[in-house]
Amino acid sequence: MTSLHTKTCIPCQGGMPSLLGLEAEKLLEKVKNWQFFDENKKIQRTFTFPNFIDAQNFAQKVGDIAESENHHPDICYGWGYCTVTLYTHKIGGLHENDFIVAAKINQL
Repeated sequence: MTSLHTKTCIPCQGGMPSLLGLEAEKLLEKVKNWQFFDENKKIQRTFTFPNFIDAQNFAQKVGDIAESENHHPDICYGWGYCTVTLYTHKIGGLHENDFIVAAKINQL
């Protein structure tokens, strides 16, 4: 079985169904420390750091992954933290791409 962090995001078309239930739960098990958020329509993880600059540098690295995959999370950071929220805007819910990007972020 292919690891999520080795996959590449595929363009998502609007109108596709979002992942629900068991299918989403199985993918969530593969991305350590991520949790469902917003009624299971999103996944989210908060990373902690000893200072602001490390959080900012991490946010930049997340942005670099997002650009390379053309799949962009919501990123919020401040002193000592960076929270990343993933969902597929076009479908208003989760897609395999969200879990691929989460797995790549976990590799940082």
